[in-house]
Amino acid sequence: MGVKASAIRVKAARYAAGFDRQSEFATRCGVSKTSYNNIEKGLQFPNRDVMRYLYRAHRIDFNFIMNGDFAQLPADVQASLFPALQRANDEWDQTAS
Repeated sequence: MGVKASAIRVKAARYAAGFDRQSEFATRCGVSKTSYNNIEKGLQFPNRDVMRYLYRAHRIDFNFIMNGDFAQLPADVQASLFPALQRANDEWDQTAS
């Protein structure tokens, strides 16, 4: 699943970080809305700017975004990510149908 799985995890990370809108999150990451939108659509992997912002501001690391490995994440981050991951996955399934 690769890029699609990372797209779902990036979207979940955005939700867990408290951003419902892509545009504000993209600005915080320092990327264009179009570039960020392509990440969430699964057209490209998240870039360094997105990864850096997630880690520095929200303690969500590369291993989760790229591989789905959540074991190294702090417990409070995991607790916020799991419901967000369910939401992002459900939304992905709806758009894929």
